[in-house]
Amino acid sequence: MPAAVEFRNVTCVLGGRPILRELSLTIDAGETLVLLGRSGSGKTTALKLINGLLRPDQGAVLVNGTSTTAWDSIRLKRSIGYVIQEGGLFPHFTIARNIGLVPELERWDEPRARARVQELLTTVGLPADFAHRYPRQLSGGQRQRVGVARALAADPAILLLDEPFGALDPVTRSEIQRQFAAIVGQLHKTSVFVTHDLREASRLATRIGLLHNGRLEWIGQPDEFPHATTEEARAFLQCVE
Repeated sequence: MPAAVEFRNVTCVLGGRPILRELSLTIDAGETLVLLGRSGSGKTTALKLINGLLRPDQGAVLVNGTSTTAWDSIRLKRSIGYVIQEGGLFPHFTIARNIGLVPELERWDEPRARARVQELLTTVGLPADFAHRYPRQLSGGQRQRVGVARALAADPAILLLDEPFGALDPVTRSEIQRQFAAIVGQLHKTSVFVTHDLREASRLATRIGLLHNGRLEWIGQPDEFPHATTEEARAFLQCVE
């Protein structure tokens, strides 16, 4: 059985500068890999390579054993859930339409799509009547829950999350982290989660990958990170002491 995601010696150049350099990495089905690193380390670029928003200049990125360049680009993007800060919601769409966007594009019938919206509102801990509200009527934490629900709408096997909880207050952030971990565990999703927050990484990850200047500097389980000896790993640990 192929890995859910695999980077094979991937280099990605943007604006004439290598953002990722010779990255080789395997992500197994069902795991949550957290990519940790400073701004500019290549974390978001890695996510965009997985769902085909970017293409590698060298090497290959494989999703379920098939290179992203061989996938139909639309099919690839619709088969992967993507969550960003504030959920990236459309302000002029209701919550129901935001969540049901991919099912709508996939031409689900209306009863099936409506049932899926209600199911996901329950999954992320929001009341059913939120379906008729607009993003401006929700708090930041509630909007982020909707963003997670939208990413899950078509039941993708892979979720990509780009610092999704970074704009939330600490209490709300902690609550949503717990809820996210429970959802991923319950639904057996493969998740690639980007953050620069070591505490968040340690709480959510089955493995942590540390990127620095576009290279994979360290990878291992969360409880191994405090014993990492690379210079960049020590710098991260000093930030949270």
